Formats: sequence, structure tokens, C-alpha cells
Amino acid sequence: MIRTVVMLTFWGVALPVAALVCFPWTFITGDISFLYKVCMWGASAGVHLAGVRVQTIGLDKLDPGRSYIFMCNHVSNIDPPLLLPLIPHRTSVMAKKELFSYPLLGKVMRLGSLVPVDRGNRDAGIAAVRAAAGVIRKGINMTIYIEGKRSFDGKLLPFKKGPFYLAMECSVPVVPITIAGTHYVMPKRRFAIKPGTVEVIFHEPIEPKDFGSRECLMEQVRRAMNSGLPEEYRELITPRDTKGREGTASA
Repeated sequence: MIRTVVMLTFWGVALPVAALVCFPWTFITGDISFLYKVCMWGASAGVHLAGVRVQTIGLDKLDPGRSYIFMCNHVSNIDPPLLLPLIPHRTSVMAKKELFSYPLLGKVMRLGSLVPVDRGNRDAGIAAVRAAAGVIRKGINMTIYIEGKRSFDGKLLPFKKGPFYLAMECSVPVVPITIAGTHYVMPKRRFAIKPGTVEVIFHEPIEPKDFGSRECLMEQVRRAMNSGLPEEYRELITPRDTKGREGTASA
């Protein structure tokens, strides 16, 4: 509990200072990069103060000159401040549309090319996919928690379909990410953080053009993400090839 309080206190102190310094600069210049770097540093520092150590695998597989759609599993509230600072260069995310209604915050989020989404509205979901496509075409990465909500037990939930339409439309490589360990350090519905080590695995980038359908791409991403989970959380998957034929069973 003490480490959690330390993390939240740090963020509570750092946020107003960052706002006082970075917000005016961002509004004057229209450049979000300084604010983005400060926020990513603050997020990473807070996680470190909470006693969470992060081990990364596979970052060397990424081409620094390319944009990607990062698709990640989600089990804990600590996932975003832990993961986003690890994403090379700048990334956008999808955020609740209600947050964009706050005057200062909404303006900053728009400058940062964040994408508003209304999860309860199908038409709004389609609009969010189109907006995300526009962000990717600017050369900005997109990071998506592909299940749409947190898992209670650490196992993969069903994937949302929209991000795969996005990948196929933009022909941008998909990088599956597996976060393993946040289910232990801060499981769903628990406030306190336990010190521990979290593993973040960046799997091989997957080219949408190599797959015959959105469903096949989704299956390949799921297989990759599933392979990085601890054995007790993995599911048995019967894969298909890019033409949709069944393959051999794989965990």
C-alpha cells in the first residue's frame, strides 16, 4: 500500500508542475512532443517508485523508421503507464470520448492525436477506426488494448474486430505485445500494488498483406500474444493458415 501511495503522490505532485510548464508551451507552439516526453518519463518513474521492475523482450525486432499498430493484452490498471513509455517514438491511443469534453485536457488530447471512442456505439466505433487510420497516416504509432477491457484471470478475452479492419486498411505492421506479471502486481479490483517484475514481450511484426482475411490476421496475433503468457494462462488454439485451412493445435 505504501508504494502505491508513493506512486500516486508523485503523480499528484508532478502533474500540476507538468501542466504549468508544458501546457503553455504546447498551446503556444502547437507541438506536443515536449509534453509527451515529460508524461512518458513521469509514467515510467511512477511505476518504478511503486516497486515494479520491467523486463522487455523483442524491441530490437522493430524498425525505427516504420509506424506500427501495437496490440496488447490488458489485465491491470498499471498496464498503460508501464507499457506506453516503452513504445518507440510517439504513440496514440483510443480514449473515452467523455475526456475530450474537458476544455484543457480535451485540447491537449486532440493535439496529441488521441482518438475518441464510444464503446457503446457501433457507428462511433467505425468513426474511431477511421480517425485512427488518419493518425497512422501521419506516421504516429497506434497502441490498442485489443480485448477492450481488463481480464479478471490473466487469460485472453475475445478480441475486438475494429483494430484488425484498421490494420488491413492501412497495411501497417501489427506488433502483438504480451504483458505478463501485472496480474500479480496489481490485479483487477485491487488498489494496492505489490512489488514485482513484469515482462513485456514485443513479438515479431506481422504484415497484414500476408493474410487472406481479417480473421486469419486476428488468429495469428492471438497465437503470438498467447504464446507469451505464463503457461497456466495460455489457451489451446487451433490455428489456420492464411487461406483459412485448419492447422495443428498449438498452445
